[in-house]
Amino acid sequence: MGCVQPAGSAIGRRFSWRYRVRWRDLGDAGWGPDTIASSLFIESGCERMWYAIEGHDGPDVLAQRVQARPQHLARLTALRDEGRLLLAGPCPAIDAEDPGPAGFSGSIVIAEFASLAAAREWADADPYIAAGVYQRVDVRPFRPVLP
Repeated sequence: MGCVQPAGSAIGRRFSWRYRVRWRDLGDAGWGPDTIASSLFIESGCERMWYAIEGHDGPDVLAQRVQARPQHLARLTALRDEGRLLLAGPCPAIDAEDPGPAGFSGSIVIAEFASLAAAREWADADPYIAAGVYQRVDVRPFRPVLP
């Protein structure tokens, strides 16, 4: 059985489902997605968890980053379209929205996977690794508490 989530539900797009609860019962009790989003996980045959993936750029890799970016973004877009991406973005190397030639120190992705091994496998296949952008990638479990 795949993950069954309420249509149009913000919680369905952002959180794993771990406890058997009928969505209708929550609605009848006056609980909406925003009320329960940070603390309720509902199981529907799907055991997934959030993972933080942090890629650390090597020195002077801005050109490689720019070249591999379309393929990198395509993978993130796929996660988003599957409802498994919480956030993703680069970390500027300097305190600026656009770091220019200073480039980036790395990237952070927080997404849902079936296991730590699955998250690592996904991270290891990132085009930024093949392009030599990331010199190190850390993957660890993540537990969202506040938006």
